[in-house]
Amino acid sequence: MNIKADPTEFAGKRVLISGGTKGAGRATVDRFLAGGAQVITAARGAPKPIDGVEFVQADLTTAEGGENLAKAALERLGGIDILAHVIGGSSTPGGGFVALTDDHWLAEINLNLLATVRLDRLVIPQMIARGSGAVVHVTSIQSVLPLPEATTAYASAKAALKTYSKSISKELGPKGVRVNVVSPGWIMTESSQDLLKRLQAANGGTIEDARQVVLDSLGGIPIGRPADPHEVADLIAYLASDRAAAIHGAEFVIDGGTVPTV
Repeated sequence: MNIKADPTEFAGKRVLISGGTKGAGRATVDRFLAGGAQVITAARGAPKPIDGVEFVQADLTTAEGGENLAKAALERLGGIDILAHVIGGSSTPGGGFVALTDDHWLAEINLNLLATVRLDRLVIPQMIARGSGAVVHVTSIQSVLPLPEATTAYASAKAALKTYSKSISKELGPKGVRVNVVSPGWIMTESSQDLLKRLQAANGGTIEDARQVVLDSLGGIPIGRPADPHEVADLIAYLASDRAAAIHGAEFVIDGGTVPTV
């Protein structure tokens, strides 16, 4: 996709993006690169190299993985100015809450909450020492609109992430570090396709039937479609930019009108 961006917007900025090799995370990497930033990200595997991006092979659902990424970011880039946590997803089976084992719960919490908490703890102190920085946490509208058939654990972890984000915003604002939250609705990513396949396997029928299950669970999407990953990435970039210098401790929902209240 051809991204329209000011190529000097993030010139000189060092950006760490968690979960930056696919889906909305990869779109976020592309957006910051288009704005002239230096970018570092990580993944468990070894994906195809992304031009202009520093890459660390690390499992961020573990403490060791977070430490490896933070160490590499500080050593290779000399510090981080913008921290964008796009990491997340759900891999639990359909079947409601009784289908979720302790292992399912722990996996969702490690991916959707603790991966972010650990990296914050490792990276934000150097922002505080410098007196400036921007942090964006990606949560989900499922924190207020969970899908009980398949994503109870994911929704719960994302709700905890939103509360955590609000709490640290109170602490970090006076120290020059802004913290904001982006809460997407349904984004058409690889993970969304995987969710549809899991629902199809659990319930039978076609992929279109599974898609309708998601739409029905959401109560529909007024604009008629999921968000594109690059639309989410553009919102993240805005909140991290100087254009949003007075925005702090806020949640921005990007869901096509799915949540029926404001």
